[in-house]
Amino acid sequence: MEKKVYVKGKVLVTDLLLFLAGSLIFAIAINTFISPNNIAPGGLTGVATMLNYTFGLPIGTMVIVMNIPLFIIAFFSFGFEFIIKTVVAAVISSAMIDLTEGILPVYHGDPLITIVFGGAFYGAGLALILMRGGTDLVANLINKRFPHMPMAKMILFTNVVVVVCSGFVYENLESPLYAVIVIFIELKVIDVILYGTSVATGKMLFIISKENDRIANEILCRLRRGVTALKSRGVYTDWEGEMLMCAVHRPEITKLYHLIYKIDPDAFIIVGDAGQIRGAGFMPNADPTGKNICMPFKKEKNDAQKMACCFAVSV
Repeated sequence: MEKKVYVKGKVLVTDLLLFLAGSLIFAIAINTFISPNNIAPGGLTGVATMLNYTFGLPIGTMVIVMNIPLFIIAFFSFGFEFIIKTVVAAVISSAMIDLTEGILPVYHGDPLITIVFGGAFYGAGLALILMRGGTDLVANLINKRFPHMPMAKMILFTNVVVVVCSGFVYENLESPLYAVIVIFIELKVIDVILYGTSVATGKMLFIISKENDRIANEILCRLRRGVTALKSRGVYTDWEGEMLMCAVHRPEITKLYHLIYKIDPDAFIIVGDAGQIRGAGFMPNADPTGKNICMPFKKEKNDAQKMACCFAVSV
């Protein structure tokens, strides 16, 4: 009991520290580089930046106001446990933006420095927040309606809409072009911090736990990912049970870690790169360039011909 309380306390402190650090870095990106140079970096923060430019409304406050209806919808769609960290992260990061406005220095120099450092700080701040369970609610809500569309495409779509609008708000072509580069750098930084430099398209996880049934159910319900239970036996412990196998997109790996360790802090997890994943929810199986060359089974043929297999050759 004491161990569980200690672990939970340690996790909460770590979450809070990373939220604070990520929010400060995020605020530096917004108040020092992005907002003063009329760049809308996508998402609700980009919308809030344009509202600040047009009406003088505080960026952090507007982010929270726009998030309120999303919080309500997400609460009824996913439940309290799913959104609690996202709500905390949004409040802390938004408050940090408003509190540091006027305190942090403003940079109006070389556009290249603005874009590179703005995108890098933006991505680093978001990565620290996402690392501890924060999520993109807009993308998650759309993904709930269209579960087989990759999350990356959801986020890209919302960013494109905001970037295009920024060209009309700021009345120039440079602002949306700068925003595209900032978003590109931001995503690369997030990718490196959260998932390393691997270019694999997915992750394959093997999970060993005494709470396999609960973990499998959460993966199915929360992540909407399939799970396969494999019979296993520990040679050292001689413990027989099941090992779960699950394939996920790379952006889902951090969320899956939290889901598993919340149920079983002692779970044993093996994570490997999956260079290509085909099937429902991932890359389609159909190959329009493939031709099936099949050797049909015939009873009158000899045993060697009966063993002939069916295979596909791509041209």
